[in-house]
Amino acid sequence: MANSVSRVPVRFVIEDGRIAGAELIRFYAPKTADSLLRRLPIEGRIARWEEEVYFEAGITMGLEKARSKVDSGTVAYWPMGSASCIFYGATQPYSPVNIIGLVKSGIEIFNDLAAGAKIRLERT
Repeated sequence: MANSVSRVPVRFVIEDGRIAGAELIRFYAPKTADSLLRRLPIEGRIARWEEEVYFEAGITMGLEKARSKVDSGTVAYWPMGSASCIFYGATQPYSPVNIIGLVKSGIEIFNDLAAGAKIRLERT
């Protein structure tokens, strides 16, 4: 099902070559997911907040089915910061986020990424 129209396989590629596999799931926030998918690949520099990394998404969207609580492995868009976010621990969003997917493999790479490291989000 990973290659369906509603579930799009993507990956996060770190400048040191590490990769985390993910899936964007249109059902969660279809307008946000579609807007982001049209911009891929996107590159940015990582910022950190507790057990979350985020980077400029290259899109501007409002709240769409926004949530204030997320699970570890959640991929989201943060409207307040126009950023893509990866939650890899118990940290909850600073403000509501549009959930757009899930990390499927390699989540451990986010534990020790330095702020400012380059990251690229691309289709697989």
